[in-house]
Amino acid sequence: MKIKKLLSLTVVPTLVIASLTGCGTQTEAPSASEVTEAAPKEETKPAEEGKEQEKVVLKVLAGQSTTDAGVEDMIDEALAKKYPEITLEWECVDWGKDFQPKMQQYMQSGLPDIMIGKAQDVTTYGSQGLLGDLTGKEYISKVLDAALPGVTLDNKVYGLVYNALYQGVYYNKQIFKDNNIEIPKTQAELKAVIDKLNGLGITPFATHFVDTWSIGNITMQFAINDVFNKTPNWGDKLREGEATFTQSPEYRSAYEYNKLIFDNTWKDETFSLEQTEADARLVQGKAAMKVSGSWSIQNFLDVDEKFEFGIFPFPNQTGDSKLIFEPNITFMKSADSPYQDAIDKVFEVVTNDKELALEIYNYTKTASMLKDVTPTFTNPSQADIDKYASDGNIVDANTGNTQLQWGGFQEENAKDIAEWLQGNITIDDALKAADARKENSKP
Repeated sequence: MKIKKLLSLTVVPTLVIASLTGCGTQTEAPSASEVTEAAPKEETKPAEEGKEQEKVVLKVLAGQSTTDAGVEDMIDEALAKKYPEITLEWECVDWGKDFQPKMQQYMQSGLPDIMIGKAQDVTTYGSQGLLGDLTGKEYISKVLDAALPGVTLDNKVYGLVYNALYQGVYYNKQIFKDNNIEIPKTQAELKAVIDKLNGLGITPFATHFVDTWSIGNITMQFAINDVFNKTPNWGDKLREGEATFTQSPEYRSAYEYNKLIFDNTWKDETFSLEQTEADARLVQGKAAMKVSGSWSIQNFLDVDEKFEFGIFPFPNQTGDSKLIFEPNITFMKSADSPYQDAIDKVFEVVTNDKELALEIYNYTKTASMLKDVTPTFTNPSQADIDKYASDGNIVDANTGNTQLQWGGFQEENAKDIAEWLQGNITIDDALKAADARKENSKP
């Protein structure tokens, strides 16, 4: 994954920094004694006439998706223009692998001033009283109303949702057109498409199971449409002993879809193939479909900026799948940070600066969650998205993610699925292992 990491980060209270420090920049850290002797942080105050504004350094933990590396530099530049006295010290990590462990570490020593994760993280950390209340802030009024329920707890808003990804089956329009293939809506229709592609010598799916996060992501895609759209509180039922993975035909189907894909991709390569190569092969016509999300669009267009692709929901057992919408970049602040005013100024910049917003959306190839801001990048799948949205056939990924947390549960289930696909355990073993760790499932 294209993630930049700051290798050496230390809390730096109230320092004058000559240049902004991004995720790709290493800064000289003060010694332990210097940190101990440093003055405590003070709240940012308006500059008095004739007096220079006091400098503030805010620590940021950014859990990034593959689309996001680089947006920190854009934010730094915009912030420097409006509030040059505020510097962001970034620690960028892979959201799927490292964000949750980092948060657990920081919960022991003190959270960073700002955390950037996904909307589902608000449920996890807001319910523990760790996040600052954003209710009533002017910048929250800039966010689309549809983005607020997923970051609201007890009628208080704890997250600023900035953009969104769409998830489903991306397909090569030229292959579908040349071979008169219709968009499948049922499992029977999907299997007919797979059979036709195999008969034509075209690999049905481009897949990269080397990435555990990818297995976990597509499994949740399957579960949203087969499990959670039917039983929204399925995770609660699991924890209450009223549902199990082993006795759920719907969840077994969600697992088995992984096998359907694995059997119709490059089986000898999929556990070593990187995402960028899998995405490239879809563009090059070496495969017809890829179960993925908007994070693949950057890679598609890097290979061929004129590539024609569409998207449709992965068909479920009942033929009524919906396209999945996932709130992505979500800003949160520490409830205990002494820099509340400075943090609000950062959030003000990212929501009010439309030029910055467009730069980020066009770079990440994602949908806007801000009012009156529409990305201008070319997205051949937008027509499909608009159609599903206008028909009411879209669903928030948090339908499942707020029921079963990623860290320690979904990711562990994904590892078991990988073991099953490689023949090391049975599907029943994988399902039983999920039941055994149900206490880790609560967000």
